[in-house]
Amino acid sequence: MQPDTLLALFLFALTTSITPGPNNMMLFASGVNFGFARTIPHMLGIGGGFFVLLIAVGLGLGALLHSVPLLYTTLKFAGGAYLVWIAWKIGSSRSLGEGKAGAVPLTFLQAAAFQWVNPKAWVMAVSAMATYTGGDSYLMSVLVVGLVFAIVNVPSVSTWAGFGSVLRQWLSEPARLKWFNITMAVLLVVSLWPMLKQ
Repeated sequence: MQPDTLLALFLFALTTSITPGPNNMMLFASGVNFGFARTIPHMLGIGGGFFVLLIAVGLGLGALLHSVPLLYTTLKFAGGAYLVWIAWKIGSSRSLGEGKAGAVPLTFLQAAAFQWVNPKAWVMAVSAMATYTGGDSYLMSVLVVGLVFAIVNVPSVSTWAGFGSVLRQWLSEPARLKWFNITMAVLLVVSLWPMLKQ
């Protein structure tokens, strides 16, 4: 891969990973409700799950979805329904998770599995593979795209959990937390709109 293409890929990975979307809204809310340390498995799950999704798209899953639009549409709407359910859980939460019975952040495996129904993750994966792979060494270009995202993704998404954990003390007041969680739930649902209308 040429240096200018590699730089463009890094910038694409950074901007798509750090901008608002379902993963980052969920991490922000998790940082507030559970703190940074308890959100680390969620962050690592996003990175690991997205890496596997990206490689799968590069190795042919993207072409399959392109040739079977109904499958892609089904994935999009299943992901949207799951996000609405998560938004409901966030919006109805009324106390910080530490010490609250039954309140736990997403696990590594839950966050990794979520990437497969996350509409933004699919758009990112298909766009990255369509734009930055090709040529005689196609497999190598797929691996390079995957590695660049692996390097960029976790530090990018961790900033959202970090912002949330910084606000944790201020939001420990129940009324503030209630309105924060409702706002995050609404933003999570709103983040679906650009992806679902495609």
